[in-house]
Amino acid sequence: MSVFKTSFALILTAAVLLPSAFASRVHRAPTSGQTRANHKLNSRKARKVRGQQSIDPERVTQIQQALIREHYMTGEATGKWDAPTTAAMQKFQGDQGWQTKLTPDSRALAKLGLGPDYSSAINAKDSSFAAAPPASPIPHEQASGFVAGSGVNQ
Repeated sequence: MSVFKTSFALILTAAVLLPSAFASRVHRAPTSGQTRANHKLNSRKARKVRGQQSIDPERVTQIQQALIREHYMTGEATGKWDAPTTAAMQKFQGDQGWQTKLTPDSRALAKLGLGPDYSSAINAKDSSFAAAPPASPIPHEQASGFVAGSGVNQ
């Protein structure tokens, strides 16, 4: 019986101590040798800025001249995208019922006459087209003679 008590005590002790030994949390350093702070710093440095960051001064001048022509701005075109230019563009877009958060909107530029030039496109309004070629290269008179000579009723 003492062997049974000793075995039972040993098993009970193991059951109590083993789970806590396996459940201990040990913080291990990353294997790459890079700490969290360095990782955040490097990810910020490596981030590329995408998209258009500013408007070309020549294009800004064109937009400002169009806004002045449409009476949304006063004064001279400066070529700088400043607060008065932004406000005028937002007012113009708002008056058209378009969004005002992103400026300039492509529809607004087109409405100001600053959109893409499609004058040389094949379906342009004023382009001239040659007449369509005939359906058959055989003249109509000759074709009608063939039909009559074949005896086929139409």
